[in-house]
Amino acid sequence: MNEKKPIFGLVSVSDRASKGEYEDRGIPALKEYLASVIEGGFETIDMVIPDDAPGIQQTLMALADEKGCSVIFTTGGTGPSKRDVTPEATRAVCEKLLPGFGELMRRVSLAKVPTAILSRQEAGIRGACFILNLPGKPKAIKECLDAVFPAIPDCVDIIGGAFIDIKKDAFAVYRPH
Repeated sequence: MNEKKPIFGLVSVSDRASKGEYEDRGIPALKEYLASVIEGGFETIDMVIPDDAPGIQQTLMALADEKGCSVIFTTGGTGPSKRDVTPEATRAVCEKLLPGFGELMRRVSLAKVPTAILSRQEAGIRGACFILNLPGKPKAIKECLDAVFPAIPDCVDIIGGAFIDIKKDAFAVYRPH
C-alpha cells in the first residue's frame, strides 16, 4: 500500500469558463464530493482549460506523469458537439481503457434524463493514475461518482497510486486485492 496522501487532478474543460465568461461549477462540486467521502485528507490540483484536444492531452499527461496525481477527474467536453473532445484526448493518453465506468455512469444518468445516452465519458489508466471523464453539471457529477466511486480506490491500489481511505459512513469500498 502506498502511504502518501492522494493527489486528485481536477480539470474543468470549457472554452467559456477558461476565458472567464462564466464561473466553473465542476471543480467546486468535485471538491465538495471528495471532502464528503475521503478520510484522512487529500490534495487537489485544479485547472480550467479550453476544449482543445492537444491541450487536454498535455494537461492529463502533466498531472499523471509530473504532478503525481493518483486520480484525475475531468468535467465537461463529453457531449456530441464538435468542440467536445475530452474523451478523445483521454483515450489518446491512456495505456488501458476501463469502459465499465462510462457504461455505468450512462446507465445511472439515463434513469434521470433521456439525453444521457449522448454522453461519452471514458475512464482509463496512465501509469499509476486513474483518469475519469465526468459530466459538467454538479448534480450529474455527484450522481455519477456515487455510482462508480466504490470501485476507484481498489483500481488505484492495483495500479500503484496513493491509498484512498473512505469515510465509514460514505459507502462500502470493494477492495478484494
